[in-house]
Amino acid sequence: MRIERVDEPLSLKDELVRFVFRVYQGTGGAYPALEWVEDKPSTDDFEGFREVYEPFLEFRLRDELDELYVLRDDEGKIAGTVALVYNLEGKDVWWVPDEIKDERTGLVEFFMVDPAYKGRGYGSRLLEFAIQRLRELGKVPYVITFPELEAYSYYIRKGFTKVMDYKEFVVLKKE
Repeated sequence: MRIERVDEPLSLKDELVRFVFRVYQGTGGAYPALEWVEDKPSTDDFEGFREVYEPFLEFRLRDELDELYVLRDDEGKIAGTVALVYNLEGKDVWWVPDEIKDERTGLVEFFMVDPAYKGRGYGSRLLEFAIQRLRELGKVPYVITFPELEAYSYYIRKGFTKVMDYKEFVVLKKE
């Protein structure tokens, strides 16, 4: 397993849609939440998933994420992802509370591991990598997630602390 920086994120769009669909299937449709979709596709409907998720992913890859990293298995397949968002100036990041929107904020985003690799420490490796990278950049690591997701308790176990509730999200910080 190796972590690679993706210099041209849009070039991986199709591969990433398939990867995220595997996560969607593995979480029984819980993640990604697709909260903007009234009728979420079933976990066996790849084309339905692609239709609603691909435009969102394309926007994130093009306009939102500052750095994207993928964890590849020995066959070159994406086993995990993590992205960093730290240049908030001029971005429509409505889901980030004003209280933390400053030049020191670094967000851990797009953090997922293929369910086939769950429990092997790859998520911990990716998360620690992201935290270290943000610290190298002089940023304070934050995560904004949904409180009902399994990820929430995962971040708490990894040393993040709850800063606040914001809209439907919870904001966590790593000191």
